[in-house]
Amino acid sequence: MSDKPYYQDENPTIRLRTWIFGQMMWGGLLAGIFLAAIGIFLAVIYGIGLLLPEESRQTPDPMPRSSLEQPLAPAGHDLA
Repeated sequence: MSDKPYYQDENPTIRLRTWIFGQMMWGGLLAGIFLAAIGIFLAVIYGIGLLLPEESRQTPDPMPRSSLEQPLAPAGHDLA
């Protein structure tokens, strides 16, 4: 065995590359955890929605269609 640490004569460029790779892996891990948390949250909401009774899924649309289909100008206007 050697008396010197393994990385003592290491090239600074290689050490920098290793550090950068470690930082990218750490960022990828954090992004993966964040993405998994979003997926779990959406799965929980979907599961709760499946537990609701069927009647709750058949309610009428709360947004009336007539408000979305208003004419741009009132009748009798030059543009109508």
